[in-house]
Amino acid sequence: MQKKLIKVNPSDNVAVALVNLTAGENINFENDTINITAAVKMKHKIALNDLNLGDRIIMYGVLVGKASAFIEKGGLLSTDNVKHESDAVSGKTETIGWEVPNIDKWKNRTFNGYHREDGQVGTENVWLFFPLVFCENRNIEILKDIFEKELMKPKENDYQLLLRSLVSAENGENETISKTQNSDLFQNIEVKFITHQGGCGGIRQDSHSLAKLLAGYVNNPNVAGATVLSLGCQNLQIQIFKDALHEINPTSTKPVLIYDQQQIGTIEAMLSSVVKDTFEAIKKANELERKPAPLSKLSIGLECGGSDGFSGISANPTLGVTSDLLTALGATTILSEFPELCGVEQELVNRCVDDEAGVRFLELMKWYEKTVVDAGSGFDMNPSPGNIKDGLITDAMKSAGAAKKGGTSPIVGVSDYGEYITKPGLNLLCTPGNDVECTTAMVGSGANMVLFTTGLGTPTGNPIAPVVKISSNTDLAQKMSDIIDIDTGGIITGEKTIDEMADEMLEFIIQVASGEIKTKAAVLNQNDFIPWKRGVSL
Repeated sequence: MQKKLIKVNPSDNVAVALVNLTAGENINFENDTINITAAVKMKHKIALNDLNLGDRIIMYGVLVGKASAFIEKGGLLSTDNVKHESDAVSGKTETIGWEVPNIDKWKNRTFNGYHREDGQVGTENVWLFFPLVFCENRNIEILKDIFEKELMKPKENDYQLLLRSLVSAENGENETISKTQNSDLFQNIEVKFITHQGGCGGIRQDSHSLAKLLAGYVNNPNVAGATVLSLGCQNLQIQIFKDALHEINPTSTKPVLIYDQQQIGTIEAMLSSVVKDTFEAIKKANELERKPAPLSKLSIGLECGGSDGFSGISANPTLGVTSDLLTALGATTILSEFPELCGVEQELVNRCVDDEAGVRFLELMKWYEKTVVDAGSGFDMNPSPGNIKDGLITDAMKSAGAAKKGGTSPIVGVSDYGEYITKPGLNLLCTPGNDVECTTAMVGSGANMVLFTTGLGTPTGNPIAPVVKISSNTDLAQKMSDIIDIDTGGIITGEKTIDEMADEMLEFIIQVASGEIKTKAAVLNQNDFIPWKRGVSL
C-alpha cells in the first residue's frame, strides 16, 4: 500500500501529501494520528503540530518559511498562512564530510564521444552558426534554411502533412500523403543555428558578457567549429569575441569562420563566401568519428524547471545521487540557478573545499539579491503560479528541493555567468532560475549534457547539448510522453528507490552521450538559447 505522507528530514515539522487527502481523514504517521482538517491535494504540505503566528517552518531540515497565521495540526500550508523566510548566513561554520559512493560498477565504463585536440570530449559533433549582433539574425535564418534543406534533408512533420491533406481536400484532390525519407548527406555532424537579441543597444558589459557566452559555445566539446556573422559597427566587436575565446582556450585550433558584412559589402557576396567556406569546413569536421572515452570526460549541467511538490523528493534527489557518482568518477557537474539556492546557502558554503569558494558564492548571492531588490522585487517572488499551485509556496521551500540536484559531494569551485568550468567535481555557477537562461549558461560554461527535472512539464532543449528530461511523477510522464525521457515517479509510489533510479539515470546518460539514444528534446528539434541580459538598454 502506498504511503499517504512523507517527512523528508527527521527535523521537519511538516509532511508532504503523496496522495490526495480528504477533510476529516485520520492518518497514522510516525506513531501519531494526524487528523486532516481540510482537503489537501497531493504534493502539498500539512503541519505535523500546531504552528502559531511567527513559528518557524522546517522542511528538508532547513527553514523554509514562517507561519503568517495560526495553522493547526493536520492543517494545509498555503500562501495565505505561510510567508517566505530563510536563515541568514555569514560564512563557513564547519566543513561537511562526504561519504564517497561505491563506483566499482562504473569505474571501467566508457562512452563513445568526439575527441577534441584540447582533450575535451563531446557527446555531439555540431557545426554552429551564430551572429555577434541581432542585425545578422535574418542572414542566420537564411543560412539555416539553406543548410538544413541541403545537408540534413528534414522529413515533413505530421502537422505539415495534415495541412497538405487539408489543402488537397479543399482543392478536390484525393491523393495519398506520405512522408519523405530522411537522407542526410553527412552522418557524423549536425548543423545548428543560434539567434539572439543582443550584441548592441545595451551597456557594453552586456556585449562582453555575450561574447564570453558565445566563446563558451565555440569551446564546448560538442562543437566542431563555427561560422560567425558580424555587421561591423555593433558593440560586440569581432576582436572582443576573439579575446573572449582566447581567454577560455589560448591554444585552441578549432576552426572559426568570421564574416563582417560592412567590410564585405552585399549580402549576396557575404553569403556566397559563407556557403562555400563552411561547406568545406563541415566536410572536414564530418571525418571525426566517435571513440571510447572515460566517464570523467562528462560535464553535466543540473537543471530543474516547471518544478512541483514532488521534484525535491524524487527527481532532484535522483540527480543528486547521480551527480555524486559522476564526481566520484572524476566527471564535472554544475549546479546553478542562484535564486533557487536561497535558504540553503549555509550548507553549500560548508561544502566548499576552501574559504575562497565559499566567500565568492556568498558575494555572488548577495550581489544577485541586491539587483533583484533594486528592481523592486525579491527572491521571494521566484516561485511561479505553477510552482505554487503544485505545492511550492515559498522560494526557500522551492530552493531546498532544487538544491538536492547537487547531491552531497564537496563543491570544488564557484563561477560567475559566462566563465568556463574546468575543475572536475561539483561546481556552482551563477545563473538565473529561468529554465532556458540557465540551460543556455551551463552549456556555455562547458556542459556537454544537461539533466533537466520537471514536475509540471517543459519542452526545453539546447542547440548543441542533449537535454535529458526527467519527470518527478508518473502522471506527467504519461501525459507528456513526447517530452519526458525518464520517469522517477516510482520513488513516490514506493516501487523504486532513489539509488535504483540513479543507476538507471547513469546508464541512460552513457547511451545518450554515445549517440545511441536521442533525447525527446532533440527529436522535437527544441533548440532554445536565451542569454542573460544583466544590464539596461540604451
